[in-house]
Amino acid sequence: MSTKPNIVLIVADNLGWGELGCYGGGKLMRGAATPRIDALAQSGMRLLNYNVESDCVPTRSALMTGRHPIRTGAFQSVPPGLPQGLKRTEWTLAEMASEAGYATAHFGKWHLGDVEGRYPSDRGFDEWYGIPRTTDETQFTTSIGFDPEVADIPYIMAGKKGEPSANVKVYDLETRRTIDEELIEKSKAFMRRNALASKPFFLYLPLVHLHFPTLPHKDFEGLTGMGDFADSLAEMDFRVGQIVDEIDDLNLAKDTLFIFCSDNGPEFRAPYRGTAGPWTGTYHTAMEGSLRVPFIARWPGKIPVDANNQIVHVVDLLPTLAEVIGGKVRDDRPIDGVSQLDFLTGGRPVSNREGFLFYIKDELRAVKWRDWKLHFVWEPYVNAGANKLESPYLFHLIQDPKEETDVLVCNTWVLGPMLKMVKAFKDSVKAYPNTPPGELD
Repeated sequence: MSTKPNIVLIVADNLGWGELGCYGGGKLMRGAATPRIDALAQSGMRLLNYNVESDCVPTRSALMTGRHPIRTGAFQSVPPGLPQGLKRTEWTLAEMASEAGYATAHFGKWHLGDVEGRYPSDRGFDEWYGIPRTTDETQFTTSIGFDPEVADIPYIMAGKKGEPSANVKVYDLETRRTIDEELIEKSKAFMRRNALASKPFFLYLPLVHLHFPTLPHKDFEGLTGMGDFADSLAEMDFRVGQIVDEIDDLNLAKDTLFIFCSDNGPEFRAPYRGTAGPWTGTYHTAMEGSLRVPFIARWPGKIPVDANNQIVHVVDLLPTLAEVIGGKVRDDRPIDGVSQLDFLTGGRPVSNREGFLFYIKDELRAVKWRDWKLHFVWEPYVNAGANKLESPYLFHLIQDPKEETDVLVCNTWVLGPMLKMVKAFKDSVKAYPNTPPGELD
């Protein structure tokens, strides 16, 4: 057996803070029980203040690089055929794991580049299977007036390191229902293969659920009696349980850091509306409902069973995992993440970060520091209209979790530490200029 711990990182798509039973959702509140993920939370660390970026692309770029997406230029989704994703000069979590001697696999949604040189197998993964962009595209081929002569047909793809990636089959409304099942089977085979070879592995499993169109596998259709969204939530819970079971069956639980989290706040498109529970807003906003998402980490004997409200950010995953696997973090560029390993394992009672800056695309929208939140631009709901504030809004998130009552006039002292964070970040940008979005390799 390998002496290095395995890493399994499952990222749900558009899973809001309030969907899971262990976060106040589940059967009674959301129509679908989530017993497998709830059990996972009862066996590890459940974060109540884990924060991400505004939507799919920026969060995934932050996860892969440990850098805020404003630095990498990967801060928005664009249609197929246009420059997108991470430049090859960016260094990824998968490359770090590979350099540390790990077998690496990506099964699921990539969304960080859809041309040769930018697929997962070009960026540190030994193998991959999934979608290069997003699930919106499953609607393309059945849309009125769709013309494959001028529009790209979406495909599920696959590739291996050192080989070109290739189309496998059309990604449409039918294959949307079955893709997560496929991802699980490929993940299980990957873990079994490397366990037998006593090789440590890094499995990155970015599931498709619960992204719209939120359609369940036929085996789960009608299961809850609460519609497609609840059925899909039940399926997602089952799929996560399949991975947990495989790890346990391989007797790898004590040797595996298992992380389950979401990429951003809840789905807002009808009829697949999600919920952020007690928080206001959805993804594409700077509200807490966009920033805070579920995060559960299990590592028996290493991570205690606990729940806390300390700030952790998605950029922290890369340096944290670097410390876990003995990887080396690059020192030739700013890395915004900090290792949270001593915090997660109980050696430190508080997080190693006090706050962070929150951008939507290239606009600084908010700063979060301790229990305070400062908004420079006010847009509480998607497409409500971004209102740049002459006098920022300040909220205390314990006293006012829904961000309803501005208290800046009584607490201007908070501007000091917050604006120092902004200045430090801008100074680093002067020293290491940001990559413009869409820049070619």
